[in-house]
Amino acid sequence: METPELIEIIGRDEDSRHQFKANVTNETSMAQEMVSFSNSGGGSIFVGVSNDGTFTGLTREDMGRLNQLVSNASSQQVRPPINPLTENINTPNGMVMRIEVPDGVSKPYMDKNGVIWVKSAGDKRKATSREEIQRLYQSAGLIHGDEIPVQGLTIADLDIDYFKTFFERNFRESLEEQELSPKVLLKNMNLFKNGAFNVSGALLFAKNPSLRLPVFITKAIAFPGREIHETEYLDSQDITGKIADIFQKSIGFILGNIRHIQKNQGVNASGEPEIPRVALEELVANALIHRDYFVSAPVRIFVFSNRVEIVSPGHLPNNLTIENIKMGNSNIRNPTLASYATKILPYRGIGSGIVRALNAYPNIDFEDNHDGNLFIATVWRENMNGAS
Repeated sequence: METPELIEIIGRDEDSRHQFKANVTNETSMAQEMVSFSNSGGGSIFVGVSNDGTFTGLTREDMGRLNQLVSNASSQQVRPPINPLTENINTPNGMVMRIEVPDGVSKPYMDKNGVIWVKSAGDKRKATSREEIQRLYQSAGLIHGDEIPVQGLTIADLDIDYFKTFFERNFRESLEEQELSPKVLLKNMNLFKNGAFNVSGALLFAKNPSLRLPVFITKAIAFPGREIHETEYLDSQDITGKIADIFQKSIGFILGNIRHIQKNQGVNASGEPEIPRVALEELVANALIHRDYFVSAPVRIFVFSNRVEIVSPGHLPNNLTIENIKMGNSNIRNPTLASYATKILPYRGIGSGIVRALNAYPNIDFEDNHDGNLFIATVWRENMNGAS
């Protein structure tokens, strides 16, 4: 890094990716800083820069001491160990060490006392909430939200007729021909364990999953204008049931609140929706299957006069970006649910959904909101500028 680039970073002040330290003498403190970066996307620690942006004038001898301190902290006081890179930057006002901490691949990282640290804006804090710690384990692929047991939903809650139809359609055999009971079959399908459905099993095959999973629904509202209004709306629906029911009713809600165009059809024809159905199907399926089931919130659908917003709890997992998903890259957050959704919904599970939606209707914007822990697909009606 050259001095002008360093000065530019200093001029922007500290944030969740850049931390300034006048000097460091304590391995424990350094370990906590590195843990917080490893758990929160990575970043850089600049030693030799005070909080007010001035240089503290570190020497060559300081660099040797700091390199040893970083090595000890990252290998002996962080669990699991991490591998930061250091760079010595020579400035007219003394030397600065840049410590580059990569985003961890084995989250959650802890200090030697077992404390999990995360970034909070320009500072760090202890991760204390259950959901936050669960998401760190989730990002490492150690646990999945769709496999959490749903206490109170037992085999008595199975929609047996629906399950029979699914089984016969996909396995080419009747349920009655099986030597195994439905309960054992569901266990073997990784949908039932210790006397209860997990989230995937409940959403797929329970008669009324909303009984025990009241937040894993879709809330849909159509407004007359371009903004959310507390009291004025055209249509509103809490969409509950199995994931297949929620999917179909969600599509129906959107189609029922957007325009249909006759084109070359006769006057008695219902017309084609202004937004192609295939684009809506891909986006709704994506919101239901890839949402974060560690977040206790519903999927939300807003129909405005100039756009449709589909809001999914949970930002993109791991290192996925909007640019990645537009190119067809994927990272399956809920592998069990996704594996069976391919047999129930118009979903292929190979990362092609966003690409297919954009090919059918390019006027779609995406927002990966890390602060709000949301992923938002905005489908513009008629044009990208939002004209109604």
